[in-house]
Amino acid sequence: MASPLAGAFAARTGPRWPLIIGPLVVALGFLLAVRIGAAQSYWRDVLPALVVIALGMAGAVAPLTTAVLMSVDEHHVGAASGLNSAVARTGGLVTTALIGAVLITTGPSLVTAFAIAAVFAAVVCAAASLSAFLLIARPPGQ
Repeated sequence: MASPLAGAFAARTGPRWPLIIGPLVVALGFLLAVRIGAAQSYWRDVLPALVVIALGMAGAVAPLTTAVLMSVDEHHVGAASGLNSAVARTGGLVTTALIGAVLITTGPSLVTAFAIAAVFAAVVCAAASLSAFLLIARPPGQ
């Protein structure tokens, strides 16, 4: 629902700000997830973190695709789209492979491993936001 709106916004204004703000929102969601523990409430602790992560992702994924497709000429749009999809799928595969290291732990170690993974994910998202800020050119007039 939010992704098409973010894509349309990025098409009108350029992808720079959505790709700066979206990952920061995702980072905030991961930082909220740090407080998830064995005795936490799903409604109070888990769901808010997931909603914030989802909103940030919705705000970033469509603009990222827009940025990738707008960065090439019309003869290379198919290749750019394929590369964008391949990179996204590879990220998912790496994440799936690494999650096993967290899930093999039990008890308090699981909560600690989850918190470390959430902080690491927040740092990566903040780095993505900083990359967008530094590397995506400002539209003329800004």
